[in-house]
Amino acid sequence: MKNIMLVCSAGMSTSLLVTKMEKAAEEKGEEVTIFAVSEAEASDHFEEIDMLLLGPQVRFLKDKLEKKLDAYHVPVQVIASVDYGMVNGEKVLESALEELSDY
Repeated sequence: MKNIMLVCSAGMSTSLLVTKMEKAAEEKGEEVTIFAVSEAEASDHFEEIDMLLLGPQVRFLKDKLEKKLDAYHVPVQVIASVDYGMVNGEKVLESALEELSDY
């Protein structure tokens, strides 16, 4: 089971994307837990995640979070703006799972 955390500024704008990603995972038979938190809450979950996805609006946090998550061996990826805007859960999930398989 993989745990994927999405981070946005308030933790709200990613909730619909999480729902779409969960649906895509179910359809593909992937066992993943996907949840969203605000930037302020992110560090509370570092020990329990396998992947961190950043909403495009907080892409500026990527370098900082990569340094913090290096010790946990957790990749950090910025969600493509078009996929985020279109709430394309399937595409975002595919991208995350591909990154995880390469990591």
